[in-house]
Amino acid sequence: MTSEAPKICFVEALGYAVLSGNKRQASTGGESVQHTLLAKAFADRGWRVSMVSQDLGQEDGATIDGVQVWKTFEQKAGLPYLRFFHPRLTSMWRALKQADADVYFQSCAGLMTGTVARYVTSRGRKMVFRGAHDTDFIPGQELITYDRDRRFYYYGLKRAGLISVQSEAQQKLLRDNFDLPSVIVDMAAEIPPSASDQERDIDVLWVNNIRQFKRPEIVLEVAKAMPEKSFVMIGGPMRVDRDLYYRMEEEAQAVDNLNFLGPVPYSEVNSYFARAKVFLNTSDSEGFPNSFLQAWVRGVPVVSYFDPDGFIASYGLGSSPDSQDAFVPALTAFLGDDAHRQDVGARARQFVIDRYSSGVIAEHYEQLISERFGIENS
Repeated sequence: MTSEAPKICFVEALGYAVLSGNKRQASTGGESVQHTLLAKAFADRGWRVSMVSQDLGQEDGATIDGVQVWKTFEQKAGLPYLRFFHPRLTSMWRALKQADADVYFQSCAGLMTGTVARYVTSRGRKMVFRGAHDTDFIPGQELITYDRDRRFYYYGLKRAGLISVQSEAQQKLLRDNFDLPSVIVDMAAEIPPSASDQERDIDVLWVNNIRQFKRPEIVLEVAKAMPEKSFVMIGGPMRVDRDLYYRMEEEAQAVDNLNFLGPVPYSEVNSYFARAKVFLNTSDSEGFPNSFLQAWVRGVPVVSYFDPDGFIASYGLGSSPDSQDAFVPALTAFLGDDAHRQDVGARARQFVIDRYSSGVIAEHYEQLISERFGIENS
């Protein structure tokens, strides 16, 4: 007689959009990608895997790539003010119950952190919380709109059985501000078979959701300063910064060498990374951007103001300018020297293969789950 494999559930609002390639929801972030990669990697390792995701029109309980998806609510469903309780809280609770997992994995500061924590506490299950953005661990600066949701988040964070973070900086913030321990676990990357045989016809690529801290306006200024180079800008509107998106979309039309594409689904965006010579990141804060891994694994150097734990500088994976004025010379250095750019790109690709493949990261989590919770996949 053999025991059944343990169950793990990934709780991610837009995870289904990435898992299914759903083009109805193009504006997904790095966490949706991370949950999907890990969910499929755990399924490959023999776990029984589910995902709790928003209702995007999918069949409830449908299975894709070994991952069963339970849906919660449609974003606009319900009456104002009352929708917080129904259908949001009620549908989230129902989906968590349908998943019936031994371990629930959730990331990003917000209402869902507290909801998952309350569920696992009441049912004797286990919870992994993964920090996404540095501000997840800075009280009052979390990317949370309502104080009500912030209180739910604090409740959940303190009750997570395991907290994983992306960097030493996040680990210190969590310890200093919440007096909580954590484990650093690298991001997961999807490894394409080769860097790319495509023509590199995009000089500079920028991919991000359009939000204030991403500083998209810098891209327009840099493109204007380099009129002979081609720029492509990809990113969708976010509810809290929707006006910024439409302003960027309008202003980009006046920049001849900039192609503003708006939101592009994850299933299609990697083809743009494969065509790029350099990837540009202008954020003033992040966690560990999924876009870095998407670029590096395709042999694309990264030029970024934000350098998590000094990775870019330490491993020679691109350049980290210390000011907006330094972006142009940093990009010019790569675009003007193909041999140097290709050398850095090859080093970056191998760096990701050795350290960030989704199977390697899933194995790390599997070991932590075994050590912390005593749950093993036999």
